[in-house]
Amino acid sequence: MIRVLLVDDDSRLRELLTRYLKEQGFAVTAVADGHDMDKALSRVPYDFLILDVMLPGEDGLSLCRRLRSEGHNLPLLMLTARGSEADRIAGLDIGADDYLSKPFNPRELVARINAILRRHNAPAAKKLYFGPYTLDLHARSLSAAGAQVEITTAEFELLRVLATHPHQPLSRDTLMQLARGRDHTPFDRSIDVRISRLRRLIESDPSRPRFIRTLWGFGYVFIPEDNP
Repeated sequence: MIRVLLVDDDSRLRELLTRYLKEQGFAVTAVADGHDMDKALSRVPYDFLILDVMLPGEDGLSLCRRLRSEGHNLPLLMLTARGSEADRIAGLDIGADDYLSKPFNPRELVARINAILRRHNAPAAKKLYFGPYTLDLHARSLSAAGAQVEITTAEFELLRVLATHPHQPLSRDTLMQLARGRDHTPFDRSIDVRISRLRRLIESDPSRPRFIRTLWGFGYVFIPEDNP
């Protein structure tokens, strides 16, 4: 049985989600803040964490950042009442696997949980090579000439999608769906922001990209060969 830890200070929502998730076969522990989250994590090995952004005391973004810095690889979905694109990108870039904006349908929450768990539990994969880089899909790491390159969860997911579809033109919508594993609004342009960040990470000259080429009016294509 999948053990889920839910952190949200809204008692009514905690009760509703706890009841629904249990009906779907999950074992659920629900707490109201980061302090109780830390106590719960110290007692039981959980399989999944649902973390609200707006919490009393240490907020969800800070908690997520701290957990990842401490080496916790627990699959994590953030709940947010904030609608701005900047807030959503912030959560993904500090290590959240996905986010869900309130209000939402509990069935969508379950679908997101299952999608994230499938990604985390995927069979061991091969390493991918491009230029001086090695992308290890099993260790979820990026290295260059043997040295580790710091990469966020969101950046890794995007690079994984690109590198596993070499020479294949991918629209922005397709990239968003494959990298996030969810539906999104057709006007969500955060993929362009993350492409820019990824280019700054792996391209020697982001203004003349070597690996991630723009297909104007459509999306992007990944070219792993060394030729510019």
